[in-house]
Amino acid sequence: MIEIKNVSFTYAGGKKDNGLSHINLNIRTGEILLICGESGCGKTTLTRLINGLIPYYYEGSLSGQVLIDGEDMSSKPLYETAKKVASVFQNPRTQFYNVETTSEIVFALENMGLPENEILSRLDQTNKNLKLQHLLNRSLFALSGGEKQKIACASADAINPEIVVLDEPSSNLDISTIQDLKNIVVQWKNAHKTVIVAEHRLYYLAPLADRILYMKNGKIQQEFTAKEFSRLSPQALLRMGLRSLNPFSLKPEAFPNKEKSFISFKNFNYAYKRRTPLQLNIPSLELPSNEIIGIIGNNGAGKSTFARCLCGLDKSAQGKLTINNKNYATKQRRKLTYMVMQDVNHQLFTESILDEILLSMEGAAPAKEEKTAQEVLQSLDLIDKQELHPMSLSGGEKQRVAIGSAIASHKEILIFDEPTSGLDYRHMLEVSDNLKSLQNLGKTIFIITHDPELIYKCCTYILFIHKGSVLWHRPMDAKTQRLLADFFSSENSKVGG
Repeated sequence: MIEIKNVSFTYAGGKKDNGLSHINLNIRTGEILLICGESGCGKTTLTRLINGLIPYYYEGSLSGQVLIDGEDMSSKPLYETAKKVASVFQNPRTQFYNVETTSEIVFALENMGLPENEILSRLDQTNKNLKLQHLLNRSLFALSGGEKQKIACASADAINPEIVVLDEPSSNLDISTIQDLKNIVVQWKNAHKTVIVAEHRLYYLAPLADRILYMKNGKIQQEFTAKEFSRLSPQALLRMGLRSLNPFSLKPEAFPNKEKSFISFKNFNYAYKRRTPLQLNIPSLELPSNEIIGIIGNNGAGKSTFARCLCGLDKSAQGKLTINNKNYATKQRRKLTYMVMQDVNHQLFTESILDEILLSMEGAAPAKEEKTAQEVLQSLDLIDKQELHPMSLSGGEKQRVAIGSAIASHKEILIFDEPTSGLDYRHMLEVSDNLKSLQNLGKTIFIITHDPELIYKCCTYILFIHKGSVLWHRPMDAKTQRLLADFFSSENSKVGG
């Protein structure tokens, strides 16, 4: 169905990172193709060739041919390609046109001019496929990142395309929601659709794939069948910079401090609207400071709401925060805390990466600030990109820039919402090492995450939030390991792990 003939691409401005070099690839009808590799290897660029965003949206120097059903896509307008190829992006917000979920799912169908009964029929089928009952007719602004990603998948499913292209579709999803994503991929496979997925999380998708491509430096380095890929040792995967095929069998590597001081929460409550139930309801909670606290729970449980209330971003939130017998009002919390949001595009403001890091720093001499900023960039493997515009980076690179800003801010409490979203294994380790270094400096760190590899690498304390309430919280010890194993195994059993 898809032929890529000797394609090379360099983004406008001559930036070779994330580009492609002499790609030759045939993709058969009904094939599931998994594309993996470290951040910046060209995975996303390859997907953009197939869905037509290159050259119509992303400008640059393109040579070679991309054929779908024998037709050269460079001669077709983008709206024609969109009838055959549906896309799900890493950041679902970039593909939304509406403010309400049901309208978003049927938006493309309305633009295709389908009759109302056909639109309603497809909406009903997609609702059943992805179990969307609790997400229909809701404001997109009130959804968690994972719930938004699910709506993006639903929009693609409703089109009923021949080809589906997904770029890091699981990056913000919890384990049970990944099951829904896996199920819809299986349905697409059974319907003989062609599915191309660029992904870092490999465990749920590798067994389904007909082929796995490993990319490096803009080239296809190796090609595997699912069976061949499953035989790769953990050491081989690490050398390739790839995530584990069985992340739920790992053991914790970080444990809590012995000396304790505490952060106390009283009557922490928040509701998005007065007439709706509380999204957060924590009558009393005491957590240790100077720990790396992993916040776990399913999408929509209230984890991000808790984080925004903690750092004072939601002014209407109720409750009292006490540290060392001192109470902190909402405004005071903003001076005490720094939050890296799930969608880091909300907090990238400057013209260069170096300036972005410098923006979060205050009080030091300019020369010292720049030296410190460069050290932070070096630790996150971004020093060679310091003069680039933040918005020119890949999703994973933007994530690391925002993390760098938090590191450089010198705030006492740091909150990270899905900090390893879109990151490969090597860069996940770099983030983990930086978090441990911050803890050694006396910082208290909260991490909202669905990433078991990050949890086991660096978290010293776990907080489990479910439906806006705290189910349990414990230091990382033998009992916590069992609780995590129960949580992950019950969820993982649903995805065939």
